[in-house]
Amino acid sequence: MNDELVFHFDIDGEDFTTAGQASVQIKKNLRQLGLSSEIIRRVSIAMYEGEINMVVHAHGGEADVKVSEDWVEIILKDSGPGIEDIDKAMMEGFSTANDEVRSLGFGAGMGLPNMKRYTDEMEIDSVVGQGTTVRMKVKFNQ
Repeated sequence: MNDELVFHFDIDGEDFTTAGQASVQIKKNLRQLGLSSEIIRRVSIAMYEGEINMVVHAHGGEADVKVSEDWVEIILKDSGPGIEDIDKAMMEGFSTANDEVRSLGFGAGMGLPNMKRYTDEMEIDSVVGQGTTVRMKVKFNQ
């Protein structure tokens, strides 16, 4: 695989029933490419957590998944409220999700920590009032 493959997804922020569809599709795509089940698992978890965050906090956004010879890169972009304190947001259990979201079983404060846990690199750029971009990489060979 010499060329980089890019898969693009629009994440609907108004519908919890469709949340997670992009991570299901990327799992299928990576399986078709013959990637290892461990790589697929890590990418799928990070992607799912990012999708849910975009639905819960940012009314949706966009996801691009780039597959190169050495890694899978996930780029999540939204135009939501931004993250006021990234260090605090990275703490397990910290959440700004409202009660309605929590009643649906989301908002436990594990999204960003799990995204970091299952990727080899993670970078968050966020501007309050403008949105957030998260870049993650899962490398094939450690």
